Order: sequence, then structure tokens, then C-alpha cells
Amino acid sequence: MGTLNPTAVKRWIALEMKRLREAAGYDRAAAAERIGKATTVIAHIETSRNLPAPADLEILLDFYGVPERASFFRDLTRRAKRGRDWWIKFDQGVYEWFNLYLGLETGAARISTVDLVVLPGLFQTRDYAHAVIREGRRWNSEAELATMVELRMARQEIVNRPEDAPHIWSILDESVLHRQTGGPKVMRDQLQHLMDLSERPNIDVQILPFAAGAHGASDGMFVLLDYPPEFGGDPGTVYVENRREGLYYEDREDLIRFRKTFERLQAQAENPGRTRDFIQKLAREVNDQ
Repeated sequence: MGTLNPTAVKRWIALEMKRLREAAGYDRAAAAERIGKATTVIAHIETSRNLPAPADLEILLDFYGVPERASFFRDLTRRAKRGRDWWIKFDQGVYEWFNLYLGLETGAARISTVDLVVLPGLFQTRDYAHAVIREGRRWNSEAELATMVELRMARQEIVNRPEDAPHIWSILDESVLHRQTGGPKVMRDQLQHLMDLSERPNIDVQILPFAAGAHGASDGMFVLLDYPPEFGGDPGTVYVENRREGLYYEDREDLIRFRKTFERLQAQAENPGRTRDFIQKLAREVNDQ
């Protein structure tokens, strides 16, 4: 779990502590009584607001019937306390609701994306990102805008990790590639970059062609994050973003619905090989302009 960050670790501890309590048949009040503290202490642990104190962790895991997991949880809590989220230097320009996504994206083993308007941030060239971010909101200064572009570029480090880069599966609406974001030169470079990425073994790109007609993602983009095997029992996270906020779905039934939608879109979209041919054709057309 070398690439996992404090945000991802705290989230998993919170989810797992809640899951173990519910599996043992106890409510929060019973767990709080067992450690002699207020119910809010359990609530804060299970919402990742606070990490469990070492003594409380030992008692709770024994109470939940899994004392053998104490050593593993102690190691995780130490990591969460020692670690430092990489994006902290960009913190002034990051929406509070986006902090969690940055942590989950960094720790994900698989990232499945559906995008209908622009390319996913992990695939964007610097010039393309600048054009997209500039139009995204009103900026106080060029320096503030530049900081957000640097944040997007820094996120892409996970794509180039030498040992445990995530598997990324991207489904793009055809309109994304026709829209000349930033102008012809920017789009030409972006299409070539996308081609290069699509040839990597850990990246799959599919175009959802206009001919596919209506589809299951007509209500907008979403990202499905799955985590490493060490986070056993974690159902994953779906992230949906709009102009005002980022929404996180972690209920199993919600995740099943999003996974089924993604599978339907995979079936409707061009396969990765035909998609590469499609991108090449578009790149040539932009070159001819």
C-alpha cells in the first residue's frame, strides 16, 4: 500500500469500522458504551472525522469479534497520522469537497470514467487543461489559474507510477473529441497525447459514437473508483461533480447501478482498437485544417 495517502486510509478505516460494528449487530450507542465514551466519538470515527485512539481501537475490534485485526489497524492509523497528502500545497485553490476525491483517486487501483464534455483530467495536456480550467469559473488572478493547472498536472503523476499505476478505463462521448478546446493546435496535441496514452497496457479508451444514440450516461459524467486488495470489503466509490459540489456514492446498491451503467456503455462504445483508429483519423483531420 505504498501509494496510499492519509485521506484514503482514514476513509477506509471509517468504512471498515462501521461495517464491522454493523456485522457484529451493535449500534453506535453500544459501541460507545463499551469504550466508555460519547456516541459522537463512534460517529466521528465512522465518518473519518477522527482516527480511533489506540486503546479504543483494541477494545472495539475485540467487541466486534475480530481482535486478530488489531495489528493491521494499528499500522494503518500510524500511517494516516504520519502521512501528508501531496496536494496540501495547492490547498488554497482546492474546493473542500474535492480534497476527498484527490485522496481517493491517488489510492485507487482502478479508475473508470465516463465523460461527455471534456477529457478526464488525468488525460489532459497542459494547454488543454488551461483552456478548460480558464472557462470553468471566474479567477481572481492568472496566478490562481496557473496554480489550478499545476494541480491538474500533478494529479497525472499516478498515471506514470512505475509499479502500481492504476488501470484507467475511459469512455468518452464522440463530441469530446470534435470540440476544439483551446483551438486546433491545442486539440491536435491533445489527440496525439490521448493516442499515446491509449497504447499503454494499463489504459483503455472507448469512444461512444454519435451513432450509439441514447445511452445510460445522458445525465452526466461519473467516475468509479476501486481500491487495492488490501482494502478488503471496500465496495468502491462513485464520484459525480457539478458546478456547485462533488457528490460521493458508497452505498452498495448505488454502486451496483453505476457499475451496470458503465458495463452497458462499454457494450455501446467502440472497442479500444477501433477507438484508436478513430482518434488517429480525427488527428489527421485537425492537421489538415
